[in-house]
Amino acid sequence: MIAKPWLSIIGIGADGPDGLTPPARSRVDAADIIITSKRTAEFFNQSKAEVHIWPVPFDAMFEQFKQWKGKKIVILATGDPLWHGVGSIIARRLEPSAYEVIPAPSAFSLAAGRLGWPLSSVQTLTLHGRSRPSELIIPFIQPDVRLLSLTSGSNTVHEVARHLVSRGYGESTIHVLEDMDEPSEKMQTFSASKIAENPDMAFSDFNTIGIDCRADKDAPLQPRTPGLSDDAFAHDGQLTKGVVRAATLAALGPTPGKLLWDVGAGCGSVAIEWMRTHLSNQALAFESNPKRLELINHNATNLGVPYLKVIAGKAPQCLADQPAPDAIFIGGGITAPDVFETCWQALTPSGRLVANCVTLEGRQKLMQLQSQYGGELVEIAVASLSKIGSKQALRPAMPVLQWRITKQ
Repeated sequence: MIAKPWLSIIGIGADGPDGLTPPARSRVDAADIIITSKRTAEFFNQSKAEVHIWPVPFDAMFEQFKQWKGKKIVILATGDPLWHGVGSIIARRLEPSAYEVIPAPSAFSLAAGRLGWPLSSVQTLTLHGRSRPSELIIPFIQPDVRLLSLTSGSNTVHEVARHLVSRGYGESTIHVLEDMDEPSEKMQTFSASKIAENPDMAFSDFNTIGIDCRADKDAPLQPRTPGLSDDAFAHDGQLTKGVVRAATLAALGPTPGKLLWDVGAGCGSVAIEWMRTHLSNQALAFESNPKRLELINHNATNLGVPYLKVIAGKAPQCLADQPAPDAIFIGGGITAPDVFETCWQALTPSGRLVANCVTLEGRQKLMQLQSQYGGELVEIAVASLSKIGSKQALRPAMPVLQWRITKQ
């Protein structure tokens, strides 16, 4: 016999209990414990159930669940709890058999309906809360892209407008949908530049924004595919150049939710591009040079990956006690004692390791490692157009020897 879920996660709209479906209403009426937000709790003042306001962060509630064992528990969350909601936290911590989810229309669904935007062709993300800074929208600012985003209020709307303007997307349209499904609901539409130029413009704290991205003629193209222009990064010359970087990322194979170690990170270009490929990707950038540490932090924020973790120190000492990576890039220090060995031991099974070098000593080390461990050696030679007096020629850069290997 299959056990019934002891936890019900129910989506609720602005109309409160009146908008609940019959199955959702029956779970609420039978509940011993109701957990919800302050805003929604007022609907249940007369309920026979104990009403609790969820803590921030919500993880503290999992200990409380143990004390409520055997009771019927209902969590009420706005809209669709599994779309950037509390249901996502529950799903990471509990087995699917422990809970059921009865969603209401999400803010994204409501906003898409009002704007007439098919959700299948819209990029959705959340900038709501302290852990979701507005810089996360930067990698998604692309020509003719439509974005829907949750926000943390008026401030987020203004921050997003400034990001758009600073990247040459000032003519983009921002639709601010306020208090959806409430009597006070309204939608206001402005250009990004209009909002950025009027910092006193106020909006409801409960808003969702729809952005129709429009690039200016001279707006730089910064796609999420690897190989950004070198000019996109602040650097002191210690930079994996664009063409080589694209080949390096292709060899590393970024997939959603995976962790990269960037050892000898320089200005952080490889780690940053790894994280830009998907919101859930993570990276650790290891670097010992203090000025380059500052460059990494600057580039990470400016290119929309503020969660890049930067670790100061020399390898291999700084690699100790770090979470096991799914991929490793050694951009500097391959000849240093124990750097490769420490990385190889930490790398997860089926993980990828890529190392680049241009020096003779580095080449000798990579050839030795390839002979011992296997993998593939590739030389990347790039030449760029350059002036020679009144004429032009292709000037070659120093060739890069790249070693690629997957841990069996």
